[in-house]
Amino acid sequence: MIIELGHYALVLALAAALIVSILPVIGARRGDGAMMAVATTGTIAMFGLVVFSFGTLTWAYLASDFSVKNVWENSHSLMPTVYRFSAVWGNHEGSMMLWLLILSLFSAMVAVFGGNLPERLKANVLAVQAWIATAFILFIVFTSNPFLRLWPAPAEGQDLNPVLQDAGLAIHPPLLYLGYVGFSVSFSFAIAALMDGRIDAAWARWVRPWTLTAWMFLTCGIAMGSYWAYYELGWGGWWFWDPVENASFMPWLAGTALLHSALVMEKREALKIWTVLLAILTFSLSLLGTFLVRSGVLTSVHAFATDPSRGVFILGILTIFIGGAFTLFALRAPMLKSGGLFAPISREGALVLNNLILTVATATVLIGTLYPLILETLTGDKISVGPPFFNLTFGLLMVPLLVFVPFGPMLAWKRGDLLGALQRLYAAAALAFVAGAILWYVENGGPVLALLGLAAGFFLVFGALSDLFIRSGFQKLAFAVAWRRFAGLPRSAYGTALAHLGLGVSVIGIVSASTFSTEMVTEMKPGDTVEAGGYSLTFKGLTSATGPNFTADRGHFDIREDGLSRGEVISSKRLYTARRMPTTEAGIRTFGLSQLYVSLGDPSKDGGMVVRIWWKSWILCIWFGAVIMALGGAVSLSDRRLRIGAPKRSARATPAGALEAAE
Repeated sequence: MIIELGHYALVLALAAALIVSILPVIGARRGDGAMMAVATTGTIAMFGLVVFSFGTLTWAYLASDFSVKNVWENSHSLMPTVYRFSAVWGNHEGSMMLWLLILSLFSAMVAVFGGNLPERLKANVLAVQAWIATAFILFIVFTSNPFLRLWPAPAEGQDLNPVLQDAGLAIHPPLLYLGYVGFSVSFSFAIAALMDGRIDAAWARWVRPWTLTAWMFLTCGIAMGSYWAYYELGWGGWWFWDPVENASFMPWLAGTALLHSALVMEKREALKIWTVLLAILTFSLSLLGTFLVRSGVLTSVHAFATDPSRGVFILGILTIFIGGAFTLFALRAPMLKSGGLFAPISREGALVLNNLILTVATATVLIGTLYPLILETLTGDKISVGPPFFNLTFGLLMVPLLVFVPFGPMLAWKRGDLLGALQRLYAAAALAFVAGAILWYVENGGPVLALLGLAAGFFLVFGALSDLFIRSGFQKLAFAVAWRRFAGLPRSAYGTALAHLGLGVSVIGIVSASTFSTEMVTEMKPGDTVEAGGYSLTFKGLTSATGPNFTADRGHFDIREDGLSRGEVISSKRLYTARRMPTTEAGIRTFGLSQLYVSLGDPSKDGGMVVRIWWKSWILCIWFGAVIMALGGAVSLSDRRLRIGAPKRSARATPAGALEAAE
């Protein structure tokens, strides 16, 4: 009975979404406060209904209710509880429910925390959110219903894909969706602003916290997905330019550009048209990623959907929202003035350059991702665009960006002094080159380009620290005075420095892991020893183990350095009994910021095992850098100015549809 209640709650949520989609918009046009107030109450009601519906599906998984088709297809009574919980979104139907849950959560947050928004703008924003919710509830109800029953109920489930039975799955998809769906708020603000005619610095100030929140979660989601693939799939890579990876990376690039563009708009009321366009583009890329992953056009661990009707439905959603948004933008954008002027050499100019590089990089990834699909559709030919294309094109675009990032905070608004910025960054550049050279030497050298890459990463780190150092006045004031100034800097300054520093740490990790890592594929018998990363690995043999729903052969490797024991690393091959599907569980041992990675292959005819051994130099910097970037976003978000947003404007008569183009 509770499953039927969950289904019924989803239908009621659809009714609430339809009401919020229509009445507040009419109220905004008429200036009717009562009709606009429906947006807040209706959105909160929709959120409560979606929470109840998602909760019933979760209960069905935890209770192993195999009369529910979705549970039967993706769960098993022997699965650990944490995996039964994460299995809720480890399939197409459940993942769409999670998408809807997070969408309704963000809508409810706007409704609750948007008290300082103008009444008309808030009503329109929530209405646009409701339009999106309506589309996805219809998609779930008609093509991806997770509440379908089986009769008679099976005694046991078919189990979840073993690759997805990992703690990382309980973290990665929710983080990724919080990023994907979070950008819907920026999109809704853009559409509502075009409808309502309020596009100015205050609008940018309202949008930035939501954009920053989504960007933080997407950063963590991409990093978690990268690390999950690294340790779970047993192939030792952290990024492969897979279309599914690209589907999440493109909104991140566009969202990063949007953050910087909104800052220019808030400070100088410039780039208004461009910022609104970026808000539309970023969520459009999130929708495109949803289409690529959930429509079945891609083959991937995450591409759950195989029914063509689902792909057609999502394509329809894509067409309506993206096409409608760009049509509205084309109609209203010419009526907007461009805003404040600034010199090319200025902080605004640096942020424009940042936007230019990021958007071109996004376009490059988009073309490389879609071209094989378009070519196959038109000609039937199948090709793959892989790492060589992306590494060359994307890498070349990132080089100037990495060099120019530290200059932005050093330049003044409106008109900057490039020579002055260079002088302030001399010490950071020198330290960066020395640090890069030391690391390059310690790792026994390598290509000269690796040295330059390391120097670029350290330049980002020292450049970010230099900004705080100079802004505090440590170079010219007494230490006590400078320290007080340092402690009194706005949190957004710390957040910006942390984000840029984190990017530098990730660059150091990427260059080091790509240049200094070693790989070995060899056949080993018990007692055999190999060398990797300065350590000796001795194969001690295989042991058998039994898990809750799998059996495993575990390979034990003793690690020694200069004859001293440094512990043991265990790699295993599992066989999940329900699906009869094997998986490889890599053995990983961490030494500082580097890792020793061991993966078992197939047994050989003479009693040995094929073993892949990697020494991953400084690889943890890649993910630590992403965490630092997200932490920088959180610190910026804690700034009082971002939490409070722009003050609510005094009421005044505004003709419906009139555009305010503030200078």
